[in-house]
Amino acid sequence: MNNPFDFEQPIIEIEKKIESLKSASGNGNVDFSRQIEDLEKKRQELSQKIYGSLTPWQRIQIARHPQRPYTTDYIKIIFENFVELRGDRAFGDDSALLCGMATLDGKPVMVIGHQKGRTLQENMDRNFGMAHPEGYRKAMRVMNLAQKFNRPVITFIDTSGAYPGIAAEERGQAEAIARNLRDMSDLKVPVLSIVIGEGGSGGALGIGVANKVLMLENAYYSVISPEGCAAILFRDGSKAKEAAEAMKITANDLLELKVIDEIIKEPLGGAHMDPAKTALNIKSAVNKYLKQYEDMSPREIADDIYDKFRNMGVFSGVSSPKKKENKARQAKAKTKTAPAKDKVKKKKK
Repeated sequence: MNNPFDFEQPIIEIEKKIESLKSASGNGNVDFSRQIEDLEKKRQELSQKIYGSLTPWQRIQIARHPQRPYTTDYIKIIFENFVELRGDRAFGDDSALLCGMATLDGKPVMVIGHQKGRTLQENMDRNFGMAHPEGYRKAMRVMNLAQKFNRPVITFIDTSGAYPGIAAEERGQAEAIARNLRDMSDLKVPVLSIVIGEGGSGGALGIGVANKVLMLENAYYSVISPEGCAAILFRDGSKAKEAAEAMKITANDLLELKVIDEIIKEPLGGAHMDPAKTALNIKSAVNKYLKQYEDMSPREIADDIYDKFRNMGVFSGVSSPKKKENKARQAKAKTKTAPAKDKVKKKKK
């Protein structure tokens, strides 16, 4: 297990014991197969217990795992004939957002996704998956192409947020994201978004206004990172764990709140434990939802995406007893003062 977290240490200890017994069994005449079998059973039970009751902060740690599959990893497994499209036709190309054409089981689609790097140099080239305004304009250009040629759009969200640098702001970062939100809400081809890791702020939403929003089991989707929330609310960035608990940003919470439409299962331990299996789970979900839009008209598809976000976050407030009392007093006061005002007006006449 590469780069284990603290909560995974009990599993690591059992795995070390298993490896030690296998080595001893191979070098001598002693048979440890029974002990190895018991330890493997214990490891499986412990893994089920640990990964089956992860806290929000632990899920966020898994979402940020350095070996977690990225957009390019999923493209290689899920799609065929991927051809990358570059540039926003205004300023330049942004490597933090990957865009292109592909086929899904022989059907043409457009694919867009945030892309991080494995090494320091790759992360610098990809700007750690934080897109510039030209990245969002490129993504919208590709989505308009998808609409022109009637191709579904599949987006992969994996960013801590849009790049907040001065140069990005000078080139219209906020305007580029806002334009995407507006134009995506009226696209007349189906759009499916999958949160595969980090889903941070407007940087995620800039390619996330979709007919269906899906989410991997150990991903998170939030208006701000737990560290940023803790720094603002608690004035202490080290309280990110507490902030993660309060923010309701993991898949289970967001499904309950109807922010997302489905949770896609990951292998035990996270997507990095078996990227191929995770990719096939994503592919199955994508195919399932694309079928729902095959017989819908372009206008119905656009209305569907509008209605989804228009109905999100509806709530009703309940007046407190004190507020009700105050309203009653104000009403009585008005009825008492009204006749007096009428008399004053009559005397003046």
